[in-house]
Amino acid sequence: MGEPAVEPVPGAPAATLELGDERALAIADYHAGIEIGLRYERGVELDSNADERRRRLLALLDRTDADRVVVLGDLVHRIAEPDGEEAEEVRDLLDALDSRGVPLTLATGNHDGGIADVFPDRIDQLPTEGTRVDDVGLVHGHTWPGAEALSASTLCMGHEHPSVRLTDEVGGSRVERAWLRGPLRREPFREALGEAADGLTWNGAELVVFPAFNDRSGGTWINVEGESFLAPFLPDALIDGEAYLTDGTRLGPYREV
Repeated sequence: MGEPAVEPVPGAPAATLELGDERALAIADYHAGIEIGLRYERGVELDSNADERRRRLLALLDRTDADRVVVLGDLVHRIAEPDGEEAEEVRDLLDALDSRGVPLTLATGNHDGGIADVFPDRIDQLPTEGTRVDDVGLVHGHTWPGAEALSASTLCMGHEHPSVRLTDEVGGSRVERAWLRGPLRREPFREALGEAADGLTWNGAELVVFPAFNDRSGGTWINVEGESFLAPFLPDALIDGEAYLTDGTRLGPYREV
C-alpha cells in the first residue's frame, strides 16, 4: 500500500501530500504581514514574527524532505496588493525557497488577489475554484470548489482556521488549533449548483480542513455553540467530521467536543 495522500506532520499545523512523483509540504493561511493588518484593523501593536514564521516553515521543509510547498490560500494578510513589510516577508520566503530549489504553489485565497502582480513568475498560483493534482484536490475554501477539485478522492482546504476550546476539570480553558476530517457530503453542492451538479465526477472525497499556520490569525471555534463557519459549504458538507489536535490527539466528532 502506498503513502496516505494527506499525512499530518506530528506537532505542526502542516501535512505532507503525495502528488504523483512529488511530495509536497502543505500549510494553510500563512498570513504574511499580519502584524501590519492588526495595527490598521484593530490598533494592536505587535512585533513582527516574519522571521519566526519563515524559520518554522523551512524547518518543516527540512523535516519532511518535501519537493514543493503548497499554501492552501492566504499567503498574505491584507486583501489589497501586498507592499512594504508584507511584500518583503513574502520576498524573503520565496528567496529562501529558491535557494533550496523548492517551488511554491498557492491555492488562491480571499486575501491573495494582488499577489501575482507583485511576484509574477515566482508563484504557481491556482485558480480560485481550486484544482486537482494527482488524486488530491487543492482549494482555499472561501468559494465553492470547482468540478476538478471536487473530483479528487481527498479535498484539502484552509480558510476556516479551525480551533477548539478545551476546558479542564477545574474550569480552566485553552484554545487549540485543530484539524477537521470527514466525508464530504454531496447534497449541499446539489442544492447550490442545481443541474450543474449532475455533471460532477464524485468520488466520495474526504474533506481535510487544515489548521492555520499563522498562530496570530484567530479562528473558527468549531465546538462553540452558535459559532458560524466561513466556507459557504460548511458545516453542511461535513456533518460527520472529526476533530484532531496538531499533536495527533483524536477529539472525536467535532460537534461533540
